[in-house]
Amino acid sequence: MSNLILSISGIYLFILLGYFGKLRFKDRLDEKSIVVISIYLLQPLLVFWGLTKNPIDKNAIEASTLFLLSSATLLIISWGLSKIFLDGVKERSVATVAGVIGNTGNLGIPLGIALFGEQSILYTSIINMVNVFIVYTIGVYFYSRGNFSVIESIKNIFRLPAIWFGTGAILFNISGLSIPNSLELPLKMGAYATMVLQLMIFGIYLATVHSEKINIKLSAYIVVFKFIITPIFVYLLLSFFDTDILVRNVLILETIVPLAVMNVNLAALYDSLPKQVAFLTFITSVIFLLYLFVATNILFVY
Repeated sequence: MSNLILSISGIYLFILLGYFGKLRFKDRLDEKSIVVISIYLLQPLLVFWGLTKNPIDKNAIEASTLFLLSSATLLIISWGLSKIFLDGVKERSVATVAGVIGNTGNLGIPLGIALFGEQSILYTSIINMVNVFIVYTIGVYFYSRGNFSVIESIKNIFRLPAIWFGTGAILFNISGLSIPNSLELPLKMGAYATMVLQLMIFGIYLATVHSEKINIKLSAYIVVFKFIITPIFVYLLLSFFDTDILVRNVLILETIVPLAVMNVNLAALYDSLPKQVAFLTFITSVIFLLYLFVATNILFVY
């Protein structure tokens, strides 16, 4: 448990750096410029590195398929519920994807190691790969949908370089090719730099959140969907499959992690309630710290 606490503390350190950096430098620290750097310049490196780091085998395909199935179904459920409980295109767009796009990379991978050991890396990595494609397709569509037409929202998906780098990386992986040793270190440096910058971006936007701008209704919806509806659905879904215990635990973990910082990036990029999304990411992250201790005793099998 001490290793788990240390892992989370180390990850949250970068969030605090962004938070206090924004408080100190204020307008001199332009968050939108940093978002552009992250999405257009560094994200392609992270996506390509992640998709070529480990070979894709049978067990990894099972984990990624089940994650995709659960995510797709949860997106449909969230889309339907948002139409019932929320008003406004932007609110419904955020509600549809924010609760499904979790922090499977920056938080999910190190937590998987802390909880289940290094043997979980393969599964958490490929699940994160699937999540990346969900982010850059469905996520981009819904976040841009608040300000763009349907056609423009679809076009926005293909304007981001990560989707092209990800497609190339999958083809590269299944072809049996490998990254030359001389290029492995630069790619790894770019990938880790991206993860650090993403966490700092979250902290920067968090510093701009004020209580009077918090949407209580949207926040309550996301919290209930993420920590009650999602685990119940995933638990029931997995009961229909004869899944390896490790794969099962990893799938549950990766679906209950708090909102991904990438939600903040996309919300800022397409001006879709970025400050509210930053608060949603913050509140789900705080709740997750306590929720995780409950999950280790109830949801996970050892």
